[in-house]
Formats: sequence, structure tokens, C-alpha cells
Amino acid sequence: MANLKLTDVEKTYGGSVNVLNNINLDIKQGELIVFVGPSGCGKSTLLRMIAGLEKITGGTLEIDGEVVNDMPPAQRGIAMVFQSYALYPHMTVRDNMAFALKLAKKSKAEINEAIAKAAKILQLEDYLDRLPKALSGGQRQRVAIGRSIVRDPKVYLFDEPLSNLDAALRVATRIEIAQLKESMPDSTMVYVTHDQVEAMTLATRIVVLANKGIAQVGTPLELYERPENEFVAQFIGSPAMNLLAGEIVETGAQTKVKLESGLIATSAVPTQAADMGLKVNIGVRPEDLTVAAGDAIFEGTVNFTEALGEVTLLYFDAAGGGDPMLAKLPGIHEGLRGNTVAVCAKPEKVQIFHNGQSLYYR
Repeated sequence: MANLKLTDVEKTYGGSVNVLNNINLDIKQGELIVFVGPSGCGKSTLLRMIAGLEKITGGTLEIDGEVVNDMPPAQRGIAMVFQSYALYPHMTVRDNMAFALKLAKKSKAEINEAIAKAAKILQLEDYLDRLPKALSGGQRQRVAIGRSIVRDPKVYLFDEPLSNLDAALRVATRIEIAQLKESMPDSTMVYVTHDQVEAMTLATRIVVLANKGIAQVGTPLELYERPENEFVAQFIGSPAMNLLAGEIVETGAQTKVKLESGLIATSAVPTQAADMGLKVNIGVRPEDLTVAAGDAIFEGTVNFTEALGEVTLLYFDAAGGGDPMLAKLPGIHEGLRGNTVAVCAKPEKVQIFHNGQSLYYR
């Protein structure tokens, strides 16, 4: 298994259309790194550059200390799993998994041993003699993963492997991929997805891509609890973080922010005396809001509710103007639509941003 290092990596099309810029990233052996970001941010392009399917137009890519910019894909020791499975329809599961090994002139004994090992890991032993058309979508994706495992690559690349599955199969296959990673703790995996649940549950670290570069790299909980900027704050988490404009009126270990509504929000983000009067946005996740009569940071009229059973979503029209707010309350809450409700949040759950950047990371 391998370490990957990307240094000042760029991707430009036609010499003028720049889609990725200044990508600097160290991926350690045994990590499962997940690339996330909005559509068109370049996450699949970056994955294909690692695979060698897209040319790197600037910077260097190293695998175990060796620069591989100009190395053909077949020589990089990388296996890629695509969202479309890419199985040979006329071949059995066994033959699909054996195909690359036969091309590599492996012995029959080596091929059978590798297939047996991969089939056991992926619970495919009972399907080895079936054609792909006789398999479910989840089973086909497991075969595609098995085809990678038998090659014993340095790095596994996954390009949105679950996007073609229905919701139930997606959950089941996501769990299988997590268990696969646990069974191969030294394997290095890079995974692209647009699904936040996949990213949060699978990743050792998440790389958030935006504006042609990296917005933040961190563990799932780091990105959720301490986003470095407003983009990550609103991209990670569903529903998105609420942002409210205000001005710092008290500094110290705890910071007080007077909001445009006139209410005061208290944050555990420390500030200095020089920050007095600074124009900021506070950020609060919908699930960190609670209905309360005192110390409210927001008051508004509930104009719509969604009762989901385990939670209730409250959509507000903001009193005194401002952006609409959303609160996510545990359990069932009835009869709130049309009412004016006050909500509060604990200081440690209130983020502060200035010019889009978190004051926590200054």
C-alpha cells in the first residue's frame, strides 16, 4: 500500500480553462480520503489525474516518493472502481475478476487464490458462476470492487460507486465498503462522492473542494464542528448551517454578538479587544437550536413545518428581516405553524465568521 503526495497540482484545459489550482495534499497509507464538493468543482477530475486518466498540467503527483506525472495508468499500481460497474456482460463473476490477472500472466493457482480471497471478503462466493445480468446493482458493484481487490493495488480509487443504486442498496453497500476498509486496514483509498452521509461515515479525512481548490481538509467531525469558512460551514451538514449578521459587542473567552434583530448571541469562540465593533456572521446548525423563552438568538414566525417522525423541521420568516432560518428539533412538535417562536443555542455551538473565514482559526 502507498502514500500519495500532491504538490501544487493544477488542471487546465486548452491552455486557458483552469479547473483546479494549487492542490496540496498528503494522503497517508491506510487512510480513506473522501473528495466532496459541489457539481463541477473538479473532484472526479482530480481522482482521474491520480489514476493517470487525465494529464496533470502543473505540479507533481508522488506515489511512495516517486513522481508519476508521466507514468502510464497501468504502471501506477492503482485500481479504480467506476459508478457504472464496467463489467463484461458475457463473462461470469469469476471471469470478470480474473481478467486483469490473466492479462498480467498470473498462474491459475494465483488467480484462483486471489478470487477466493476477494469473494470471501465481499461475500460473493455463491455468485462466482453467474453473469452480471443475474446480479442486483449492489452485487454488481461488489464484483467491480472485487475486480480491484484481486490486483492487490497500491491505491484504490472510487468514483461515486454508489450513485447508481437505490436508497436501500446505497446504505447496504456503504456499510459493506466500510467493512471492507476495516478488513484491509493498510489499504489506501480515495473516494469521490456528492453524498455527505457517505463522506461523514466512511472518511478518515474529508477534502472539501470549491473555487478550483481545497476549501478545507479534516476529519468528518472537524469539518462539522469547526469549519474554517462559511462555504464549508454550509456545505457540510444537512440542512445547511444558519448564518446571521451582527457586530461584536463584547470580547474575551466568550464573545457576544449583537445581531441585526437586536438580540444577543453568545459564542465560545474567543476574541480580542481589537475585535470590538467587528462586522461578523454567526453560524448555528439547525440541530443545535432549541426552543426557549430566554437568551434567544432568534425570534421568528414558523411559516412551514416538516414532521419526519424522529425530527421536526421548522422554517421561519425572520422577524425584522434577514435570511430565513431553519431549526431541526428532535421528536414531534405539533401546532407551531403560524406561531412566533424564540430559539437559542449553547455558546460552544455558535460559530463566528468574518469576511467568510472562521475567527476560531486566526
